[in-house]
Order: sequence, then structure tokens, then C-alpha cells
Amino acid sequence: MPGRKELPSTLERSPKEAQETWIKAHDSAVETYGEGERAHRTAFSALKHSFEKVGDHWEKKKGRGPSDEQAKKSTPKPGKTAEGVDANASKQHLYDVATRLGIPGRSTMTKDELVDAIKKANRRATAKAR
Repeated sequence: MPGRKELPSTLERSPKEAQETWIKAHDSAVETYGEGERAHRTAFSALKHSFEKVGDHWEKKKGRGPSDEQAKKSTPKPGKTAEGVDANASKQHLYDVATRLGIPGRSTMTKDELVDAIKKANRRATAKAR
């Protein structure tokens, strides 16, 4: 299975269900589009319907649904994403994630600022985990 060999490091630290979701979507996309960036985008889009990135790994969301505008598309094009942050979640949920990640100043942030701060914290946590 090509997907199993190409599993991103953040998914290696994630629940088995997240890994299987990404692998299944990736392998299906490879059959349809061929190996490459498009297969990876498609796999991450599928993953974002059930999981969100928190720090250096992915966690199951409380409800299914796309996490950002790109994940809503059946075949996402390259572009700006929320990088796994559930941008469609409530401000309270984003605040709770920011609290878990120890983001300073979170209590005065808007929803968009929380999304950006979580994205930055996730990038730092992923880089640190490598």
C-alpha cells in the first residue's frame, strides 16, 4: 500500500483510525489521479472531515464535516488551508484547543486569530517532534 509507506509523521503519532482514514483516501486518490501532491491533498481533505490537528498529531473531532473551505472540495486544489485546524469549530472549541497548547493571549483573540495561533503552535510542535 503506497499510503502506508508515505504516512506523514503527524499521522504516525495519531490514532490508528486517523492513519487508516488517510491511507485509504490516499490509495484511492493514487488510483484515480496517480501518485503525487494531488493524492496527498485529497487524503488530507478526507482526514479533515473526522480529525483535527492538535499540536504534533491528529485527534478525532466531535462531529463530522470539513474543517475549512479547501476540505469542502471533493478534489482540493493547492491553496490556503487551515492546516488541519478545525476552522469551522466554535470559538469556544478553538479557545479550548489554544488553552491545551498553551497559547498566550488567547482570551482576547478573535476566532480567526485563534485559528492562526493554533496553526503556528501546531507547526512548532510538529517541528519539535521531528
